[in-house]
Amino acid sequence: MIVWINGAFGAGKTSAARELVDLIPNSTLYDPELVGAALPGLLPPERLAAVDDVQDLPIWRRLVVDAAAAVLAEVGGVLVVPMTVLRQEYRDEIFGGLAARRITVRHIVLTQDETILRARIAARRDDPGDPAGTGRACRRAEDRIAPYRAALDGWLAADAYAVDNGSLTPEATAKAIADAVRTGAAGVCGIVQTPEPTGETLAAGVLLFDEQDRVLLVDPTYKPGWEFPGGVVERGEAPARAAMREVAEETGLELGAVPRLLVVDWEPPAPPRYGGLRLLFDGGRLTSAQADRVLLPGSELRGWRFASEEEAAGMLPPVRYERLRWALRARERGTVLNLEAGVPVGPV
Repeated sequence: MIVWINGAFGAGKTSAARELVDLIPNSTLYDPELVGAALPGLLPPERLAAVDDVQDLPIWRRLVVDAAAAVLAEVGGVLVVPMTVLRQEYRDEIFGGLAARRITVRHIVLTQDETILRARIAARRDDPGDPAGTGRACRRAEDRIAPYRAALDGWLAADAYAVDNGSLTPEATAKAIADAVRTGAAGVCGIVQTPEPTGETLAAGVLLFDEQDRVLLVDPTYKPGWEFPGGVVERGEAPARAAMREVAEETGLELGAVPRLLVVDWEPPAPPRYGGLRLLFDGGRLTSAQADRVLLPGSELRGWRFASEEEAAGMLPPVRYERLRWALRARERGTVLNLEAGVPVGPV
């Protein structure tokens, strides 16, 4: 299990985490800042210079997950992780990667009045013994207050258990966190624990349209980016039937007929990720009454919407968008297209 302590820069996460390991039996402090500190020795300088924050590097997010899993495999018990994560898509990627390794997460966010937060940052600036109290670090912390408030007013408040530590010492903050974990008030994050594939997979998705021919997209809780309803085809399962099953599980909608195949796309492996065949089917047009009956499983999908092709370009990862684009062309022409990495091969 992981107890992830989130919050603004300067909120007291690390101080509380150090106290917390004394309150939770068999717990270990794991600070992802160490992963960031290692990156200058792993990446060329120009790659690091291209981002404002190491969290924007996919390697950082991947290594945070891999290192956490390795530490847990080595020492067992509970990891206490003090780390600010303000972008929801990064939370999805990191927590989803942990869930895929069967590692549960209790997500805590430390809150406090902004005046208190700014006073704490100023105090660190005046403390010569605080390594995080440099002028640059404090300016960075102050610059992150607005994004923190935006996240707290949005996704973060709904995702994490809040502990107001504005008037608490690190010891009292740790006790409040420990009590919340012990009593279950800070529950396990509801993320689908889908095992990571061990080889190439076959996945089937379905395009469902509204009366304006916009396509239905869903927002998974366990990975960044929007998706089509669908999933991995199980052993011995027909792909079209798998697509129908996934639509029912993810949206509550039962397709009345086997959907028509639109594209077959070979997604090549991109280590450490596996690739495989990706199929997209035409699930047809939904009436407004049918769309009103869409019901998402909260543990797997947080939202859905109909999107035009232009809107989908800003919501889907590039290869997935190309898959959609060619599926729409195949739907218009009444044909099936063969793709490799989202690019047609053979006659178009």
